[in-house]
Amino acid sequence: MIAKLTGIVDSTGTDWVVLDVNGVGYLLSCSNRTLSRMAVGERASLVVETFIREERIVLHGFGEQAEREWFKLLTTIQGVGARLALSILGVLDPDQLTRAIASQDKTALVRADGVGPKVAARILNELKDKVGNLALGPAATAGAPAGKGAPAAVPGASPALADAVSALVNLGYGRSEAFGAVVAAGRVLGDDAGVSDLIRQGLKELSQ
Repeated sequence: MIAKLTGIVDSTGTDWVVLDVNGVGYLLSCSNRTLSRMAVGERASLVVETFIREERIVLHGFGEQAEREWFKLLTTIQGVGARLALSILGVLDPDQLTRAIASQDKTALVRADGVGPKVAARILNELKDKVGNLALGPAATAGAPAGKGAPAAVPGASPALADAVSALVNLGYGRSEAFGAVVAAGRVLGDDAGVSDLIRQGLKELSQ
């Protein structure tokens, strides 16, 4: 099992790279984000996920461990294969993907080539409990209500945070973008911050 490769970039394509490791060329499928960090003739190091098919062995390369872990998680979902997972990781980095799922931002996911509304909804639904409060942090999750009282738009969030996110979305900001700004505002203002304070601070975060 190959877990990591380091060598010289021999050639690249739309979704692949050939990495020359001591004279042996390894063909790896990669996301656009990973490919954008490499140039022919330069040294590169990739963490690798190996897929063994009936006819062949397929190597997928990633510029960081977090991207590889998200790839493994995405490909557990029915209808999301390696190509689609790489497409998603090409438009959303691990942090952006975490926020998109935590905030249930379908629009962010459908930016990826091949991801339609149904697939995006399935990803959000199946991964929302797995990512949990990764993007929220203690300031956003403290005092979060349980059961039917929790706002569906922002799983695990306090009512004030959810309302502030909705307000920024209504102002024209993307859901993931608004979510990240309000979470950052909550960390600055503390657990007892009200909706209006979160909105004001969130706008400051967005302007930076």
